[in-house]
Amino acid sequence: QVQLVESGGGLVQAGGSLRLSCAASERTFSRYAMGWFRQAPGKEREFVAAVSWSGGIRNYADSAKGRFTISRDNAKITVYLQMNSLKPEDTAVYFCAAGPSFEGLRGGANGHDYYWGQGTQVTVSS
Repeated sequence: QVQLVESGGGLVQAGGSLRLSCAASERTFSRYAMGWFRQAPGKEREFVAAVSWSGGIRNYADSAKGRFTISRDNAKITVYLQMNSLKPEDTAVYFCAAGPSFEGLRGGANGHDYYWGQGTQVTVSS
């Protein structure tokens, strides 16, 4: 069964850093675009960052630009999200997603050919 497993969430003070990881269970994902979304309580899920299968193309939400960095290691079939200068408004459950189209992933990763992790909680205290 295809799986995406996130880790690295936790509680951090404002201004601190966290690095999220998402490990895929199948080598197929080394050819997939991968990305991160988040959902805060009472809010809709929103796009955070995405990276193409080669790592050559990256895209960020405005809220993440300059603070977050997405990267991937295809040998480990893992995508990372380095989050610096965290703010209380970054508090959310962060989800990893993967799929065959970078544009599709960036557009919400909807459809049967996109895969999601179970999420990891990030809490930023003020």
